[in-house]
Amino acid sequence: MKNYVIGLDYGTDSVRAVLIDTENGQELASNVSHYKRWKNKQYCDASINQFRQHPLDHIEGLEITIQNVVKESKVDPKLVRGICIDTTGSSPVPVTKDGTPLALTKGFEENPNAMMVLWKDHTSINEANEINELAVSWGGEDVTKYVGGIYSSEWFWAKILHIARQDEAVRNAAHTWMEHCDLMTYLLIEDKDLKTFKRSRCAAGHKAMWHTDWNGLPPVEFLEKLHPYLAQLRGNLYDETYTSDLVAGNLSQEWADRLGLSTDTVVAVGTFDAHSGAVGAKIGENTLVRVMGTSTCDILVGSYDEVGTKTVRGICGQVDGSVIPGFIGLEAGQSAFGDLLAWYKELLMWPTEHLLGASSVLNETQKEQLREEFSDKLIVELTKEAEKIPVSESLPIALDWINGRRTPDANQEVKSAISNLSLGTKAPHIFKALVNAICFGAKKIVDRFEEEGVKIDSVIGIGGVARKSPFIMQTLANVLNKPIKIAASDQTPALGAAIYAAVAAGIYSNVIEASQKIGSDFDGEYFPQLDKVAAYNKLLVGYEQLSAFADPTIKISQNEFSV
Repeated sequence: MKNYVIGLDYGTDSVRAVLIDTENGQELASNVSHYKRWKNKQYCDASINQFRQHPLDHIEGLEITIQNVVKESKVDPKLVRGICIDTTGSSPVPVTKDGTPLALTKGFEENPNAMMVLWKDHTSINEANEINELAVSWGGEDVTKYVGGIYSSEWFWAKILHIARQDEAVRNAAHTWMEHCDLMTYLLIEDKDLKTFKRSRCAAGHKAMWHTDWNGLPPVEFLEKLHPYLAQLRGNLYDETYTSDLVAGNLSQEWADRLGLSTDTVVAVGTFDAHSGAVGAKIGENTLVRVMGTSTCDILVGSYDEVGTKTVRGICGQVDGSVIPGFIGLEAGQSAFGDLLAWYKELLMWPTEHLLGASSVLNETQKEQLREEFSDKLIVELTKEAEKIPVSESLPIALDWINGRRTPDANQEVKSAISNLSLGTKAPHIFKALVNAICFGAKKIVDRFEEEGVKIDSVIGIGGVARKSPFIMQTLANVLNKPIKIAASDQTPALGAAIYAAVAAGIYSNVIEASQKIGSDFDGEYFPQLDKVAAYNKLLVGYEQLSAFADPTIKISQNEFSV
């Protein structure tokens, strides 16, 4: 008898579902739904780094995509054995006592503070700084030591603390908060007991400082020093966490009817997209999986013998079982990767968007056709010209910190910069400098892991950038001086979520077995071009010098620093 599973992957702009044959990993159907409120830039203010999303975007997307893959695949709904959900994170949502998202209750429908605080929201920089200062001064154990020693404004407690101070109404109405992956899982299952609901080990360990060393979440005494609300909230959260190979519950009758499935379908514990992506790409020990999209997440797994109680400075956490149960999952990443290039594209499109719209020479149809043509061709043409520029040519030097720095050593207050401009600098030169910058940022992450004793033998690239830009991937291979394999699947995180679902449903005995059996194949590999590696090493020195200038906390040796 055939068995099928569904992986549901929530990205920054859209949600996608895949329906997978568990025998061979074949994708029988896939569907994508874009968030309509987010697309209209509702509830966001980029000038203050506020990025919020309405839960209805995610609920509607879930229903649309799963309905469509079930219909398109034409499989017997009773043979869909499991579902697993992965999301961005940390993206916490305030909820009521019965688990209803606060934005779905009267009076909070249009309040951005009652919505999901997206991973890229950096309104809580001051709160993150407070957490970091308190962690080393409060008299107890440093609760940041397993998240790289620095707590980020992108994460759970900092975001909640910011909202609690900013909005008394939300603070009083929010019984508890749930990570996005937990909320969507909770909404699907029959048992609606928040106290016994199985929260994601991945989310809790990497973003909420959950660790067995202090019996779960940070101590009440620590949280109380930040705000009494956080101490109160801790009692409404959780003590235990669970890995995503486990069952969170069965699909409720309501959602079985809405999705066209059966209540026999199990729902696995939720996870984060980068971690499921690593599973979908057949991650193994000493393999770095780079999930490359608007930002990046860099995922490794290490054995207890290799990692043990050793802490790695400046990363996004090391958590037992967050990627593969039985291994320590380690996470790092860049706050902007594709986002940096998207910013540059938007900058260059300004004349087209504003001057073309006011033109009296063209009609409205022609204007729209030109806008679309420019938008479609801009990055393609910049890439062609940038590839022609020799690495040895004098180039601008740029930093990739357009949205702050995630790792190494999180600091969301730092800004991007460009130096070495001249009258000879053209748009393709700047584009090439930005591509170099995101690759140099990746190099600093690899260097940090290796400096801390975590070995990296191979690199796997997944995500939109990895699949669509040979120029970026070849540059990255040259900068890292390592070969990079590219996962063949266009939906690797969703495939990884489906793998977790297959294990939770009992079709496979463990994640490694399932990943090797139905994980993505590879359809390309980039090798370092030895004649260019040395040239990129020289450019890297310029990146390090500019980094030290832009962020005085960075130290480089004096013999490397010259002006």
